Amino acid sequence: MKINPMIPRAELVVGWLTMYVVGTELFVFSPLLPTLAVNYDVSSNAAGLCVTTFSLAYMISAPLLGHVSDRLGKRQVLICCLLAFGTANLLTASAANFPWLLALRLIAGAAAAGVSPSIYALVGDAAPPDRRATWLALTVSGLLVSLALGASPAALVGATFGRAAIFFALALFSLALVALNCSVWPSECRHGGAARRPRDRLAVASLTCRLMPMIAWSTGLYGVYTYLGVGLTAFGFSKSQVARVVMVYGCGAIAGTLIGGRLADRLGAKYTAGVSLAGLCICFLLLLLALRAGVLVDLAVGLSATVAQLFFPAQQSGLANDFPVRRGAVLAWNNSALFLGISLGSLIGGEAVAIGSFDMTLIVCAAMALTGCIINWIVVPGPTLVLTNRLGCPK
Repeated sequence: MKINPMIPRAELVVGWLTMYVVGTELFVFSPLLPTLAVNYDVSSNAAGLCVTTFSLAYMISAPLLGHVSDRLGKRQVLICCLLAFGTANLLTASAANFPWLLALRLIAGAAAAGVSPSIYALVGDAAPPDRRATWLALTVSGLLVSLALGASPAALVGATFGRAAIFFALALFSLALVALNCSVWPSECRHGGAARRPRDRLAVASLTCRLMPMIAWSTGLYGVYTYLGVGLTAFGFSKSQVARVVMVYGCGAIAGTLIGGRLADRLGAKYTAGVSLAGLCICFLLLLLALRAGVLVDLAVGLSATVAQLFFPAQQSGLANDFPVRRGAVLAWNNSALFLGISLGSLIGGEAVAIGSFDMTLIVCAAMALTGCIINWIVVPGPTLVLTNRLGCPK
């Protein structure tokens, strides 16, 4: 039976919108931290716990919810978590005190941990096998676009109408997405592949090895990105110049994600991921030279972001292809590895800055990217043909 080509496009649009809203909610807290510190009479460091609690809840909850989604259905977990996500934002709008706000951030983080991997897995199921990486890249781009075109406008809304308006709007969008996701995602197969899922056992050692490049990549990338503003300021950049460089970084990241998806479909996940990691090592060293020379810094940052983001859709599509029966759980573990790397990157990058300035951070993170390239070459298998039907059940 020929599949209506409009259905996959609808699924892709809804997946993109869902990731855009989740990303906006995540990224908007950074510009809101000074306001939250004043509103709740806490220090800026304490206000930063809003981001930390969200990240920890996400990292811990994602594997559990991914496992549940493979057993009970990704669509069901997605809908339930979107409802919880919208409710948490609705309550955040009127959080009476700071401990209550942190509790709601825990709930929002856990709910987001069920939304993002479920979306990735559903898109991976729906995508044509030869375009899976491209579809995943387009979906991830919603998260990256939200950094520039979601969080920034939301922060302006908060400055004009108060922070409550932001979270009311996010809650409404989340609940609207519940209806959209209900309408576009088909009921998952309950025969054959689904019947085998409870008896399937994820190869822990194999998956652990496959997640090591992700940890190395995110540690190296976010070790630099977390302290990029600090480094640029140390080299004499003004606030407006730092903002311009960050915008260039965001544009480069979006371009890299979209290019990475196409490259992974054409050249294979292993090769694309390896090129990204090796190229990121080189780009960090070029950025160091550009900063010291005081020229072409914007170009070096944009190139670094583009090359770095080739990796993510390649990693996702490789896992989706190699673990077709357990996509929900595997992509959830991949997201947990991402957040683990972000945490390690901020820790290692901060120590490097303290010891030897931002120059040392770039050198250490370049070495981390090179290590990831070597690990990727060793542990990731070559391209294999995975035959799946449209709902992701193995043929």
